[in-house]
Amino acid sequence: MGLFASGIEKYFDRWLAEARIDFFPPSISFRICMSPLDTHQASRSVDIDFNVPFRHRLRFTDDCFGCDWSSILSLFEAAEGTARLQVWVDGGIAQADSDLVSRISDSILSSPKLELTSPIAVLEGGEQVKNSDQIVLDLLAAMHRDRLDRRNYILVIGGGAVLDAVGYAAAVAHRGIRLVRFPTTTLAQADSGVGVKNAVNAFEKKNWKGTFAVPWAVVNDRRLLSSQQDRDFRSGFAEAVKVALLKSPATFDWLCENAPKIAQREMTFALQAIRDSVLTHLHHITYGGDPFEANEARPLDFGHWSAHKLESLCRYQMRHGEAVSIGVALDVVYSSLAHGLSKSVVNRTLRIFRDLQLPIYHELLQTSAIFEGLEEFRQHLGGRLTLTMLQDVGQMLQVHEVDYAKMKQAIEMLRTERLE
Repeated sequence: MGLFASGIEKYFDRWLAEARIDFFPPSISFRICMSPLDTHQASRSVDIDFNVPFRHRLRFTDDCFGCDWSSILSLFEAAEGTARLQVWVDGGIAQADSDLVSRISDSILSSPKLELTSPIAVLEGGEQVKNSDQIVLDLLAAMHRDRLDRRNYILVIGGGAVLDAVGYAAAVAHRGIRLVRFPTTTLAQADSGVGVKNAVNAFEKKNWKGTFAVPWAVVNDRRLLSSQQDRDFRSGFAEAVKVALLKSPATFDWLCENAPKIAQREMTFALQAIRDSVLTHLHHITYGGDPFEANEARPLDFGHWSAHKLESLCRYQMRHGEAVSIGVALDVVYSSLAHGLSKSVVNRTLRIFRDLQLPIYHELLQTSAIFEGLEEFRQHLGGRLTLTMLQDVGQMLQVHEVDYAKMKQAIEMLRTERLE
């Protein structure tokens, strides 16, 4: 084997020399895969491991299109002349905050190094924006019309659905135009705004069509939350509860104490919960070792197998955060029945959701169709079914099978709220 390996190395050195390829740094290691019968031929398999550098830029502001605009300007780079920007605004926030579009326009036009490629466009918000192929085609047509290239910027200001739809179009145009997200909901600021996924719905399945693309930047702004309706404001914190259960006992304890204040929109507590949540999500994405979900496990989707199915079954009449609170409640109860999670953690989790005025049960859980969500979840990730469950706060367990009897028991316990 030593002579064989030596022969491969000599062959490869000769190939590099003859090809005049001298740009591989010494740190690169090659694996040349050949059988002994192939020693007289060129190598038939070359595997090279490499990393692609990404930078995640997250900014916290109080008024990004007002007094904090100067801190945002540094995000826009221009090799020559001006940075070109196309802007999309969620129709819901545009209607609730009547001067938002003019504030954005004034901020951009007051900056000599920025160019607005076309008037700011308003896009209908809500989950319906992800249900139409025509909307994505219209977005792409607008990007083509404005002659955007990969060094231009697309700014999207809105809730998670609009961020998703515009982000998907931006990711596939020229294989990726720089996207700057300004999430306007507690849900998006606490979770999806920093995510590396962009997706739209297809075949009556949530997020069936999508891409992985790291946003150029994300701006979490306090003022953008001010016009959000109470129901939507509260529902955003379901993801904060989820990630605290997975990653941070200290944050979970803090949420137990302060959930009522968050529900009453005491912003000191609400902003702290958002910050803790988004930084925990961001740490998992950047340091968790699997940002593009190539592995079996997808821990940040704890409780989502049923949540996504609930949204589909109710035709998206339910808020995503409401579906997540139900899905997390279900998997927490199931974890106690099947994996030894303490009743104390179950009761404290359900108390947080009650204090946040979020649901823990919906009658659609009783339909047989809810279990179709398990197979759809498996397909979405690929490979065998892998669900995250809990043994304790901060102690995750990956499982590949579901005890249907115990899951149905968990559903019944949520329905009756008899958890003993």
